[in-house]
Amino acid sequence: MHMAVQWLLILMAVAAFLGVVFEELIHVNKAKVVLFFGALAWMVLFIAAPNDAFRERVQAALSHNITDIAGLWLFLLATMTFVAYLNKKGLIENIIYSVLPGRVTERKLLLLTGLFCFVFSSIADNITATLVSVALVLSLKMELRKTLRFATLVVFAVNSGGVAMITGDVTTLMIFLADKVEITHLLMLAGPAFLAVLLLAALLSVGLKDEVVIEKAALQPLRGVDQVIGLLFLLTIIGTILGSLLYSIPPVLTFLTGLALMFLIARFFNEDIENDPILEYVRAIEFETLLFFLGVLLLVGMLQFIGVLQGLTALYDLVPVIFANFLMGVLSALIDNVPLTAALLKADLQMNTAEWMGLTYAVGVGGSLLIIGSAAGIVAMSKLPGLTFLTYMRSFGLLFAAFVFGYISVYGLGLLVSG
Repeated sequence: MHMAVQWLLILMAVAAFLGVVFEELIHVNKAKVVLFFGALAWMVLFIAAPNDAFRERVQAALSHNITDIAGLWLFLLATMTFVAYLNKKGLIENIIYSVLPGRVTERKLLLLTGLFCFVFSSIADNITATLVSVALVLSLKMELRKTLRFATLVVFAVNSGGVAMITGDVTTLMIFLADKVEITHLLMLAGPAFLAVLLLAALLSVGLKDEVVIEKAALQPLRGVDQVIGLLFLLTIIGTILGSLLYSIPPVLTFLTGLALMFLIARFFNEDIENDPILEYVRAIEFETLLFFLGVLLLVGMLQFIGVLQGLTALYDLVPVIFANFLMGVLSALIDNVPLTAALLKADLQMNTAEWMGLTYAVGVGGSLLIIGSAAGIVAMSKLPGLTFLTYMRSFGLLFAAFVFGYISVYGLGLLVSG
């Protein structure tokens, strides 16, 4: 393949990633930009193929790429459909307001917010966790200065909660599906990750002295079918963990089974009715997010095929792995962590368990350092007036301190496990 074609493909990838970074400036949805360049790049590979043998290699690489994407895409589809249903029926909202006290100090409320975000994002996708958490913060009706502190903790806690569960963060799922870590290793990440959230909450709580009166929304009555499906969601998560641990069952199979059971349960309770068909909740999920991941992984697969991604691994030859993984976490605040993680996995790095655990934490939480570095940050910025790139940057020092603490703790735990 000609060098000019390689440079054209690289420029297309750069243009796609710039579209993600400057989405708010150009007012073009990042999913549209990335999907366009991702599909176009593979078309260019087919058109520019010098012979049929090379074109067959392109076809084989594309087929492998699409197979990887399909597993991730279907898993997210099942998970997000569950959450869309439970959110629409009010189960999530009821749990939030039934747990929170009527009056609470700002410091305690900040801690409770961090705890909720951490736990909820470990079982739900980060976008849903952020949306629910931001709605909670807005309902407190605090002054902007304090609201920004809560929003900062929401972004960090949501990203931190996802690293310990394959249902919580896409990058964690990707690393797990690549057989780099086991379920038990991921569960161990919860301790250090939560301690980092507590540290950030303590740092952000400095100066908070007032008391907050929480205006609880009217709780929606829960029907029997909603409670059963909520229990099914919990059992599906547990089944995913046990199935993978005991029988190496792919998580996508467990969640698709749970999704099918949800449809059947709704039919059994006569809830699959014309004005509220259960399959409609598939349409209620964030398809924009799914299409974004599709485009990103197409681009990363293309870069892997033309041999560009080897450049990322050069850093691992220059500095110790522990520092290289940390820098990848920092880099994930500038580059979306999904393509970054995909690139590192496709580069086939040779690391031990402690180092893979450290990388899982770094790329999962590192995006919290900048508001544009994660889906949670972008969602929060779009929903909270006054939360901008610059106002979020005021807490960069505190975020960096919590991130460093979490990374060192995870790596230390990994050494104990593997040693």
